[in-house]
Amino acid sequence: MNDLQTLRAALAVEEPYQDVVDRSRHRLQNRIRGGRVSRRRTGRLIAGAGLTVAAAAAAVAIAVMPAAPVDGPAAVRTISGQEVLLVAATAAERSPEGSGSYWHVKVTVAHGVAASSEYEYWIKPDGQSWMRGAKTGGRVTPLKAHSASPFSLVAVDLTLEQLRTLPTAPDALKAWIAEALERSDARTSAGEFTASDREQAGFQSLISLVSTLPATPEVRATAFRAIAGYPGVENLGTVPGGLGLSLPNGERLVVDPATGRVNRTSVFVTMDGAVAKVADPAGATINAEWTDTLPA
Repeated sequence: MNDLQTLRAALAVEEPYQDVVDRSRHRLQNRIRGGRVSRRRTGRLIAGAGLTVAAAAAAVAIAVMPAAPVDGPAAVRTISGQEVLLVAATAAERSPEGSGSYWHVKVTVAHGVAASSEYEYWIKPDGQSWMRGAKTGGRVTPLKAHSASPFSLVAVDLTLEQLRTLPTAPDALKAWIAEALERSDARTSAGEFTASDREQAGFQSLISLVSTLPATPEVRATAFRAIAGYPGVENLGTVPGGLGLSLPNGERLVVDPATGRVNRTSVFVTMDGAVAKVADPAGATINAEWTDTLPA
């Protein structure tokens, strides 16, 4: 499926594409005019070599053809990175919430052409959790400590109910995260969080809401819109898994706008609230969903 087909599929239900884009652009412009906002170890580096995005990908843009035929050469319009995120927000808002006994997250990080590592965990809303990875010898292992707030933004722990009731307006969501970080005991190896650290953690928390946390469709859509409000978001075009996006602070996402899912990311929050950065330009593959199955 090419870029055009992907975007049209994302908007095939209920609304015509141009109407959604026009309204989304208006909302985005209003947010940009209004300005922007931002206990545990952070900044862990995982895998390969550098954060360079393939230069060829940067040349790829999404071309949207007019709905009705026109005389002469067909008009084309480049879709911005912000618009890709807003399309993904619309798709996320329409998506089913899902249900199950365990929230399951699987992260796969490539190490060169033939090797990769997997990090996998299951969390019950009551705080029971299990993990599988290199530290467990590839076995599903229950974790002894149960947390009353088992879901983590960057250095901010939440219950499932708190996660489900996060604000559903972009500015309010960013303000909630910023205030929670102010109250936290978050630290880096250099000491307590600085204002810059908190701003970066706030942005990474938004990424975790769209990629690895069981947020509601409304909260995920709000997080997409909040990310779209930051300057410097660039559309890198079609890549494996969807459309590549270059974000502030050197972060990258691969988003499928038809589903509103993040399929790859250069940064993710582990189950204990630490930040893991992925050096491979392709990022880590993310699969996050509710399930009723806990592997033996």
